[in-house]
Amino acid sequence: MSKPLTSLKLNTFFSLLIFLLISTHVSATHQRAGEITYRHISGLTYEVTITTYTFAPSAADRCELTINWGDGQSSVLSRTNGPPGTTPAGIFCEHTGENISSEIRLSIYKGIHTYAAPSNYRLWLEDPNRNLGIQNIPNSVDVPLYIESLLVVNPFLGTNNSPILLIPPVDNGCVGLPFLHNPGAYDPDGDSLSFRLVNCKGAGGRDIPGYKLPNEVDLQNPGTFTINEVTGDVLWESPVRQGEYNFAFLIEEWRNGVLIGYVTRDMQVNIIACNNTPPELFVTTDTCVVAGDTLRLRVRATDADNHKLTLTADGGPLLLPINPAIFNQPDDSTGQVSETLVWATVCAHVRKQPYQIFFKVIDNGVPVRLFDLQTTNITVIAPPVKDPNVTPLGNNMILNWTRHNCNEVIGYRIYRRAGSSGFIPSVCQTGVPPESGYQLIAETTGITTTSFIDDNKGAGLVRGITYCYIVTAWFEDGSESIASEEFCANLKKDMPVFTNVSINSTSATTGSIEVIWSKPTELDPVQTPGPYIYRLFRSQGFNNVVRENIAEFTNLNDTIFTDNGLNTKDTAWTYTIEFINNTPGNTFTIGFTPPASSVFIRTTPSDKQITLRMFSNVPWSNLGYTIYRKNEAGTFDSIAFANTATYTDTGLINEQEYCYLVRSTGTYGTPGYKEPLLNFSQEKCASPRDNVPPCPPNLLVEVECDLNELRFRWEDISISCAPDIERYYLYRVGNPHILIESFNSSTLSYIYSPPQTIAGCFFVVGSDANGNIDTANYRQVCTSIDDCPRYRLPNVFTPNSDGYNDLFVPFPGYTSVDRIDLKIHNRWGVVVFETKDPAIRWDGRDKNTNKPCADGVYFYVCDVYEVSGNPELEGDKVLIKRTITDSLHILR
Repeated sequence: MSKPLTSLKLNTFFSLLIFLLISTHVSATHQRAGEITYRHISGLTYEVTITTYTFAPSAADRCELTINWGDGQSSVLSRTNGPPGTTPAGIFCEHTGENISSEIRLSIYKGIHTYAAPSNYRLWLEDPNRNLGIQNIPNSVDVPLYIESLLVVNPFLGTNNSPILLIPPVDNGCVGLPFLHNPGAYDPDGDSLSFRLVNCKGAGGRDIPGYKLPNEVDLQNPGTFTINEVTGDVLWESPVRQGEYNFAFLIEEWRNGVLIGYVTRDMQVNIIACNNTPPELFVTTDTCVVAGDTLRLRVRATDADNHKLTLTADGGPLLLPINPAIFNQPDDSTGQVSETLVWATVCAHVRKQPYQIFFKVIDNGVPVRLFDLQTTNITVIAPPVKDPNVTPLGNNMILNWTRHNCNEVIGYRIYRRAGSSGFIPSVCQTGVPPESGYQLIAETTGITTTSFIDDNKGAGLVRGITYCYIVTAWFEDGSESIASEEFCANLKKDMPVFTNVSINSTSATTGSIEVIWSKPTELDPVQTPGPYIYRLFRSQGFNNVVRENIAEFTNLNDTIFTDNGLNTKDTAWTYTIEFINNTPGNTFTIGFTPPASSVFIRTTPSDKQITLRMFSNVPWSNLGYTIYRKNEAGTFDSIAFANTATYTDTGLINEQEYCYLVRSTGTYGTPGYKEPLLNFSQEKCASPRDNVPPCPPNLLVEVECDLNELRFRWEDISISCAPDIERYYLYRVGNPHILIESFNSSTLSYIYSPPQTIAGCFFVVGSDANGNIDTANYRQVCTSIDDCPRYRLPNVFTPNSDGYNDLFVPFPGYTSVDRIDLKIHNRWGVVVFETKDPAIRWDGRDKNTNKPCADGVYFYVCDVYEVSGNPELEGDKVLIKRTITDSLHILR
């Protein structure tokens, strides 16, 4: 028979409970700021560093923190900085952190983890709680600090290390004075970084209810609070209220335009009343240096209040393993201070992204030391390729240059244009800009490959044209050297040169094309005494392989031919000329001209618009296209001029036919040829139609852990982009995607109870009145098993049949548990209960005797199998095993 708890036991139990609650509330008031960074070790192994700044006197100081690796696993990481000692709570730690002021402690925790496979992993930490009194976080003492970073493990993008944040995330500012912060982000891989503000997060990684940006606390004087997305400078224009404020931002990494990770910084600034002015820094903000040269960058600072100043520098150049920059911190000086950064650069420093140096000057004013912060971007560029030259040979050009003096060079890039541009690179300019008229024609691999034959990709160059070249060296990250000097040569005009291939009429059977060429003017009478023959060849489309001889001319002045009876409606036509020396007894082919085709347009109808694309294969450069459209009278009107080979005609009526004609405008860019070269395309008709699917709606999801529900809400795109929207479709990402449900156009929310796991990725798309729908382009949201409390077990229950706590069950709110393997042992190691049911529902009876187990302490081992990832995408359930062990008290 069970016994009720005595009054003494009840009083003791509730006293203990109250003590624990009070202790938790008082001691959990410490987190000020933090971030998670990582570095690649090898293979799929990474080292993570958690950096936190806490309220130093708090008894909630942590010797250890738990990191969640993003793959369903977690680890307890020990603090690694500071001497051994006892925390304010009286707990001994191997490392106690470092007190950087009387109220701020810096703690660093490190750990290593190996992942099972490439994927995107969200590293996160949640720790109760933030310090008391944060102005823009209501009840901050009860709000956890949540920080996260994204680790992308992708073998196609290469290994990656997160940015290193060199400037601490705790700062001071003054009422009425601009506050400036920069994280000092240095990326060791040279990836591009961008910055954007995000909301501070709390429990479960969700936005903190009532959170505001610091400038929004005083609505009467909001001011501005911004972050520069390129430099990372955070500027609070004019704080008006004293106190501590927290804000957060992402530092995102980009490689070749692809997001490869991010770090979240959650930081704190303390705004107080000040009676002095901050010092001022003076330094160049952007500069460059050619690898091999020494950069000398002068930095100085002054202070109107004549305070003592401390000048420091930090940044990537100071951390390099080879020839790092040197900045000898000057002795503190009153009123002014200066120093010079010296950096003897080498080729190993060349990269596409600039290096950042962060200079900071701090005064010794009271009650707070004011500062100024300046960022200098330094780009290390490679010197130019030396000694380029070009030699004409037939209808080819032979290029040569000297081996580059940077061993890190991967190869060379060759640029070409017709005629000289006079291009000279400006200061700090690398590569060759498009506005110079040069086009990239080849990219070689290997530093020792210092020659190139330009044969126009096998088609041969045009005779009589002056060709100019520029060569650059390129590096692994895509950066280029300074451009070489421009070097030019011309080919003799000893061959005919096409100037026109223009369609006279469009027909499937009786079309006509006018072909015109310019005759040779620099013939060698010794080598080719004549007489001469032109043989004109034609091929269908843009392929010049299968050629038909269609005409022959023996007069050198015959340079015009009209080709009739063609299908000019459905295909382009390409021409080439064989030029023959027909001396009796010495007949031979001098050469073939490069091919020249007619302009052929293709149309792509869409909703109320038609896109025209112009195709041609010609030896000259087309500078643009005049677009003609047939009017109601049946004649063609000019409606636009396009600089590129694509034009979209908009504002049209669906299902109505529109007919077009295009005239190209070209040039050889060399004196001696007629300009402009004008050639017409075929006529092409098309009708616009609504074949555009609605834009993908923005989708939001809230996880209701207690109910195992996902609550979706999405944007009403009938307002923003699709007034004819008819239905919405909610999908779970998979291969193929899994349709969850469809809805009428007025439904903008849905509650979903997933059968296996809340983990997954989801998206919504819409269909319009014409049935257009696109499930290939969408905006997905993803959920993880980490979005809900993990499966946990209590350490006490009271099976006394009073209707309260009679069964041993897990804490509520868990999700995604496939099964468990629980064994409960008595103190002699005998298993008294076991189950695979996650709900457990043990009534305290011994499975061997079916009698109530005696009051006392029991021990359990519970293997929890949780469904992680996206099972539809993986093709099967992905189970993560986690083992829980602890003691269990039975009280009656």
